[in-house]
Amino acid sequence: MSVAKITISMEQQLLEKIDQMVKNKAFGNRSQAIQSAVKDKINKLEHTRLAKECAKLDMKYEQDFADEGLIMELDEWPEY
Repeated sequence: MSVAKITISMEQQLLEKIDQMVKNKAFGNRSQAIQSAVKDKINKLEHTRLAKECAKLDMKYEQDFADEGLIMELDEWPEY
């Protein structure tokens, strides 16, 4: 995986917390700590987006559509 170097600005107090985590061996270095935080935030935002899109679904329509498929399949199942 390729890695790009970037420059960011950060509040001193937050940087000190990150440095403390690195010192306590929670992360190998500042870059790993910040990369992990960014990944977590992106995952949360993507999950939130999925939940918002799912909320737009018409649940009755979706259930009727699923049931329709099951009814059609039941006729095709062999008797046991």
